[in-house]
Amino acid sequence: MDYTDAVGTTHQADPDARIVSLVPSITELLCDLGLAAQLVGRTGFCIHPAEVVRAIPKVGGTKDVNIDKIRKLAPTHLVVNIDENEKPTVELLAEFIPNIIVTHPLRPRDNLELARLMGGVFCREQAAAGWCAAFEAEYALLRAMPPGRPQTMLYCIWQDPWMTISRDTYIARMLEEIGWSVPDLGEVRYPRFEWSPELLAKVDGVLLSSEPYRFTEAHADALEKQIGKPVLLVDGEMMSWYGSRALQGLKYLRELARR
Repeated sequence: MDYTDAVGTTHQADPDARIVSLVPSITELLCDLGLAAQLVGRTGFCIHPAEVVRAIPKVGGTKDVNIDKIRKLAPTHLVVNIDENEKPTVELLAEFIPNIIVTHPLRPRDNLELARLMGGVFCREQAAAGWCAAFEAEYALLRAMPPGRPQTMLYCIWQDPWMTISRDTYIARMLEEIGWSVPDLGEVRYPRFEWSPELLAKVDGVLLSSEPYRFTEAHADALEKQIGKPVLLVDGEMMSWYGSRALQGLKYLRELARR
């Protein structure tokens, strides 16, 4: 059976795959599917599960990988993501890695397809099916919640310059699950913005993410006093990591809605 990735490339099942993952959230999923022994390389940002990935060699970051180090690891498969990894880097790696698996989840339920893809290609179908069942159960609990008041929230991922997310992102689709939306700031997926009365008039509140910028409660308190709108610090991993962490992310959404 063949399995199709996010760019339409088909992959055959390979029980003996040697895998390099350049996607932190998918590295965690691969470990949870029982594939840690076949992971021969990961990025320095692949930090979960900590006790498992510690033994897997680092090959750089998500965008600044060590090409020569990866070549020496002799992987048969490379797992990448459209948002997180640079296309020129992937093209260089494709010169000596025969199988490039491209991922691009855009909404919570895309995690089901992601798990089935990883489970299928790397012969962990049963583990993937179990994960999908757990996801469906958690998603059903989220959908069973009484609908809350629709709100427009500005989700901040960086400052100096200030940056946010567009509606065409996984995070925005996560927020949609609890009736929250983000302001339309154009077609750029991660636009810069300036604080202004016009922008603040469009939003009910602000969410400061704990990653990639390390916003803290101190940042949230200071910004709330500055702009006069509610500001919440949110766990960036729960909001943006697909794969294994998405299970916890759905529960986190329920808690966020209650706040």
